[in-house]
Amino acid sequence: MKVKGLVPMLATEDLARTVAFYEKFLGFECRGKYPADNPCWVSLQNGESELAFHLPNSETDFERPALTGTLYLHVENVDEVWNNIKDKVEIVYGLEDFDYGMREFGIRDCNGYILNLGQNIEY
Repeated sequence: MKVKGLVPMLATEDLARTVAFYEKFLGFECRGKYPADNPCWVSLQNGESELAFHLPNSETDFERPALTGTLYLHVENVDEVWNNIKDKVEIVYGLEDFDYGMREFGIRDCNGYILNLGQNIEY
């Protein structure tokens, strides 16, 4: 089997707020909604990266958004991204260089999901 892509599909109770957060702070674009009038699912894209969000349904045991890991977004200029959003979003950890070769920081999105944003450090 060859995987052609991976799109995390995350639950949210408020699609409009989620779309607004990802568009305003992270430069994503809403590329799809289903159904168009009153969506229960949206697709967001920035470059080659895609995230999907859906409303909770009867098949999901849903109390609140939960993810045991984080979503890692590789960005081109992490310092610029940091300076643009550090005072506008909830910070999990500040911008720093790590021994494993990444300069990164962590934020929490409007649903509570943790996003790490970083780039490779060039020595």
